[in-house]
Amino acid sequence: MIKLLALYKKPADLDAFMKHYEEVHIPLVKKIPGLAKAVINKAIGAPMGGEPAYFMIAEMHFADKPTFDAAMASPENRAAGKDIMSFAKDLVTLMVVED
Repeated sequence: MIKLLALYKKPADLDAFMKHYEEVHIPLVKKIPGLAKAVINKAIGAPMGGEPAYFMIAEMHFADKPTFDAAMASPENRAAGKDIMSFAKDLVTLMVVED
C-alpha cells in the first residue's frame, strides 16, 4: 500500500480552515481515481506535553505504486493539489510512504 500523507500545522483561523477543508477540499480528494481510503487524524497532544508539531494528519491510501502514480497524474488530483495550495500552502507538508 502507498499512502500520501498531508501533515498540517495549526492555522491562525482554525474555523475557516476546517470549513474549507471539509466543504471544499475533502470532496475534491474523494474524486481522485484509485483512492482506496482517506483517513483524517486530529492531534490531541504531544507525548511530553505542549502543542504537537501538527494539528492534523490526513492519509490517502492507494493499493500500489502504479495506482498511486495514475492517481497523481489525474485531473482530479491536480484540482485537489491546486486547492490545497490555495488555502494551506504554508501549513502543509506532503510525503509519500509505503505501508
